[in-house]
Amino acid sequence: MNGLDDIEWTTLRERLERARAALLSQLADDLDRSADVRAPAPHEAEASPADNASQRTLNALVHEAAEHTARQLHIVRHALAKFDDRSYGLCERCGELIGYSRLNARPEARLCIACQTLQEQRRR
Repeated sequence: MNGLDDIEWTTLRERLERARAALLSQLADDLDRSADVRAPAPHEAEASPADNASQRTLNALVHEAAEHTARQLHIVRHALAKFDDRSYGLCERCGELIGYSRLNARPEARLCIACQTLQEQRRR
């Protein structure tokens, strides 16, 4: 089992479901914004090099925001899928309990504190 009681389990699942809904909405907004930015108005087709550079920068920023939102959505969906197989709350590396305090702070957490710390130390 994952060490969570029914209230904790339900609370965390609801938080992740709300996060998923918010991220889906944000992704739709990001994609709409991306479409708006990519399509120059006819009078803008002959823009100056500086305007073109600004437009490319804006395009890149909007695209980056959409990619970030999509990555976050993937993480939340992964966490929600773990509810279905009852593995939510278990560390993906060592299999130990993650703990409610960590999950309450980061409901999408995949690793316990010890494994997360070890992973961060290896990155340095």
